[in-house]
Amino acid sequence: MLAFPAAIRIYLALGPVDMRKSFNGLWAAVTEQLQEDPKSGAVFCFTNAEHTRLKLVYWDGTGVWVLAKRLEKGRFSWPAAADGRRKLALAPEALALLVGGVELKHGSLKPWYER
Repeated sequence: MLAFPAAIRIYLALGPVDMRKSFNGLWAAVTEQLQEDPKSGAVFCFTNAEHTRLKLVYWDGTGVWVLAKRLEKGRFSWPAAADGRRKLALAPEALALLVGGVELKHGSLKPWYER
C-alpha cells in the first residue's frame, strides 16, 4: 500500500506513456508532456494505453524514485483526457483508491468532508 502525506501534490498524466521509459524518459515526460518541474516535490503518475501498468516518478531532494506496478488481471480505472487537458491533480487518498482498484468516475466527497 502506498501512503503519501496529505500536503504532497500528485499529478496524473491523462495520456498513455510508453512503459519502456525509465528514469530519464519519465523525467522528460514530466517536463514535456505535463509541463511541470520534476524537482518540485510532486508525485507524477503515468500509465500505458491498456491501463495495466503504472509508474510513479518522485524527486526526494537527493535523487529520483521510479515506482512501478503491473496488474496481473484487470485495469486501472484511469480518468479520460477531456478539453485538451494533459494532467489531473489528485489528493493522496484518491491515488490510493485508484491504485487499489476503486472506480473514481462517480466518486464525490460527502458534504461533511472538508479539506
